[in-house]
Amino acid sequence: MGKRPTIQMVAERAGVSRGTVDRVLNNRSYVKEEIRVRVLDAIAEVGYMSPREVHRQTLQEDFPPLRLGVLLPNWTDYFRPEVLRGIAAAQDELREFNVEIILDECRTDVPGEAGERLDALIAKGVRGIALCAINDLSIESKASALVDQGIPIITFNSDLPNSKRVCFVGQNYNKSGRIAAELVSKCIPPQGRVLAMCGNLEFDGHRRRLTGFCERMHEKGFPSDRIEIIETYNDYHVTYRKVTESLSHTPGLAAIYMANQSVEGCTAAVAAAGKTGEVRVVVHDLSENTRALLESGGVDFAISQNFFRQGYLPLKLLRELLHLGKQPETDQTNTSISIICSQNMD
Repeated sequence: MGKRPTIQMVAERAGVSRGTVDRVLNNRSYVKEEIRVRVLDAIAEVGYMSPREVHRQTLQEDFPPLRLGVLLPNWTDYFRPEVLRGIAAAQDELREFNVEIILDECRTDVPGEAGERLDALIAKGVRGIALCAINDLSIESKASALVDQGIPIITFNSDLPNSKRVCFVGQNYNKSGRIAAELVSKCIPPQGRVLAMCGNLEFDGHRRRLTGFCERMHEKGFPSDRIEIIETYNDYHVTYRKVTESLSHTPGLAAIYMANQSVEGCTAAVAAAGKTGEVRVVVHDLSENTRALLESGGVDFAISQNFFRQGYLPLKLLRELLHLGKQPETDQTNTSISIICSQNMD
């Protein structure tokens, strides 16, 4: 094998100093255009590569091309942009390891669609999948079948705990629901009634939040008959209507717990009933709209989670598993849970 081209070889070919070559390589000023062109021509002629380019080439030679898939649910709000930011960060980092990421998104909550989109990802040659989907038996079976075929699945945000997935990346939702109950129980009278709203009980994260919330409320002396549970499917209009109905037919309604999105539908209904500040509202996740509602008093507390990490980490773990044979040690749920109010949003 011949000697790798050096800066000195480029300098000699171009008839300039090594310092001039360095200035051209780093795109610094104070180099005449004709000299810059001469140096660039010399770089191409001798085949010089910077240390970073050499490192990247070595990595790509060491690791075969790897295509990973991501399947997202049909969620918008704060979840989507933050998860997409994490996915983009993973792609930037993993590109030098010869990794390509293919992204797909469901348009509905129909389980069959998720199965079809998983098949489409497989048809595109993905060898591992980061998956966020409803906890449906058919999807769990599909995920397990893919694992049996040698396609590892890592779930994020909402788990498929009875599948053969490799691990789960997300918040400890039972714990976050219990924290919400602790806040609510300290903010309302002992005989107060509570409306607990869940987006979709088929999403493992929503269900675990609600379970943790009810467990802790019962421990604090609030029986089941004082906690009304409603599914809203993360729809603004359904949320608005259900909150309005509950406010009108539930004397003593003292707090609303939202284990879902569509926070604005809830706070708008509370405001329309003239009960802002009277009915306590505790929600999850810190979107820009939730920040504004915390500042205005429409929301009392928000319990946040790291969506960026949920987009980024599954892809990093899949790459390490498929390229290095490194198994994740455990579910990645050991993340901090922050309680946000109007005074600590920064």
